Amino acid sequence: MATMDKTDGGSIGAGSQTLMRGLDLIEAVSHEVLTLSELAQRLDLTKSTTHRLLSALVDRGYLAFTPRSGYRLGPKLLLLGTLAQTQADLVQVARPYLETLAASTEDTVHLGILDGDSALYLDKVPGRRRINISSRVGDRHPLSSTGLGKALMLDHSPTYWMERFAAEQAAGAPPAEPEQWRSRMQGYAQCGNAFDLEENEDQIRCVSAPIRNASRQIIGAISVSSAAQYMSDERMAELAEEVRGTAGAISAELGYEAAAD
Repeated sequence: MATMDKTDGGSIGAGSQTLMRGLDLIEAVSHEVLTLSELAQRLDLTKSTTHRLLSALVDRGYLAFTPRSGYRLGPKLLLLGTLAQTQADLVQVARPYLETLAASTEDTVHLGILDGDSALYLDKVPGRRRINISSRVGDRHPLSSTGLGKALMLDHSPTYWMERFAAEQAAGAPPAEPEQWRSRMQGYAQCGNAFDLEENEDQIRCVSAPIRNASRQIIGAISVSSAAQYMSDERMAELAEEVRGTAGAISAELGYEAAAD
């Protein structure tokens, strides 16, 4: 019996090692196409062992091989990536972070996405302060006058910014001076967060930041909103770091990797 246990344990260990080596190979080609020799050298394996592992991964579709070029990620990984992204429901992933942020700031936290040319509010966690924030889940708000909306279009071109600004001004958005608004948007794009300085709702200010996916695209945004009396310029500057950090944590769960410095 002791011999059987030892053999089983050894088999499990060998299987785990093989699995880890296979994952190492997948990770190695995730950034560039590599040859058999290059992979064997990087993983410190013999060419025969490396070839055996690569062949199995190619057969299952996790890797693909191009003659005279090398190994790259295969179609199975593309499919799994799509499925994983679909399953990683934004609201479900973000909710715990929204609750933590609302508790930390004591203010109302929103989650929203770009829906056409509007900001669609997907979730809302009320703060502890007795302040009435009129937003509701399912509401659509203009982009140019809300913090959430500005964060959602930080990666858009200045031309798009001004098109939305002009259209929403014509539709009855609170009056604003075009050049001042554009200048602020440029600053927001540089620092990675945006403010609402009582532009959408009287006496309400907010700090917002975008959420990104594995492709580094903005797919949503979060905001912290409160009465102007609790949102001095100094506090908004302090909150910006916390809001960016929370948005970054949500982004990381959705596969986003920040660029190396």
